[in-house]
Amino acid sequence: MQLNDAFGRPLRDLRISVTDRCNFRCTYCMPREVFGPGYQFLQRAEILSYEEITRLARIFVAHGVEKIRLTGGEPLVRRNLDELIAQLKDISGLKDLTLTTNGSLLRAQARKLKAAGLQRITVSLDSLDDAVFQRMNDAGVPVSAVLDGIAAAQEAGLAPIKVNAVVQRGVNDHTVVDLARHFKGTDVIVRFIEYMDVGATNGWQLDQVVTAGELARMIDSEMPIEPAERNYRGEVAQRWRYRDGSGEIGIISSISEPFCGACTRARLSAEGELYTCLFGVKGHDFRALLRGSADDEEIADFLSRVWRIRDDRYSELRTAETALLPKVEMSHIGG
Repeated sequence: MQLNDAFGRPLRDLRISVTDRCNFRCTYCMPREVFGPGYQFLQRAEILSYEEITRLARIFVAHGVEKIRLTGGEPLVRRNLDELIAQLKDISGLKDLTLTTNGSLLRAQARKLKAAGLQRITVSLDSLDDAVFQRMNDAGVPVSAVLDGIAAAQEAGLAPIKVNAVVQRGVNDHTVVDLARHFKGTDVIVRFIEYMDVGATNGWQLDQVVTAGELARMIDSEMPIEPAERNYRGEVAQRWRYRDGSGEIGIISSISEPFCGACTRARLSAEGELYTCLFGVKGHDFRALLRGSADDEEIADFLSRVWRIRDDRYSELRTAETALLPKVEMSHIGG
């Protein structure tokens, strides 16, 4: 049964956070001054088991979800993730099973993930400049470790591979063209993301945003590009192809060109809270139903009630005041 929200947007994509922990401390996501040694992460008993996640995923797929993306935190820090992937891949009706990672642990896990049923992968890499990248990840992880992870994913057959780069003015914007050039002509698609006001701990400022238009012009001036059609309704990235036929890039623009009108995504946190918007303030508790006496029909009814009244369009309504409101952290729901 297909669910549509208050604006007629279908439920198509489910992002599942499998952990709130990460081995990076990216300044725009998990700044170390907040997520330091004293930060209280979720206890094991609080997060959903793989069996609980799979049960929910089946219900979501039965109500229109076609794509599941595993996220974190950093999903590869959770043990035996391939076991969850093996369970999810057998869900009838699921068309796309993918994962977003910082890439630092991919070399050791890529083949195992592919063998379990993972189809493709997205890797976060904000710059090829080692000094810039290490300042941004604040964990001492070099660019070479992530590039090696990407190579491991290619060897394992996880394709197509996408690389996500969050761009901040005065931080890594001067390295955008180099990143695009590095992957031009390969089977890796780089997607540049406007720095967004997700959560309340990253110190977001509007003047740090490099807009989609600026990003396109920066790349076009060095390597000519032209617009390409979207692959499907609700695709968040604006596609641009190189005029010489050597591939494409994507630009994700929640700030300058909101895409709320076609948003089909729901986000499930590691402890089973469902958020109907990336900029959500309050989640809906599915864990209580899973661990109570609710059967699948009752859980499905709860999902239906949550989605049918969904009217989120934060990016279209954003003001200076709402941008400062407390919101769920990106590290908690996987971006």
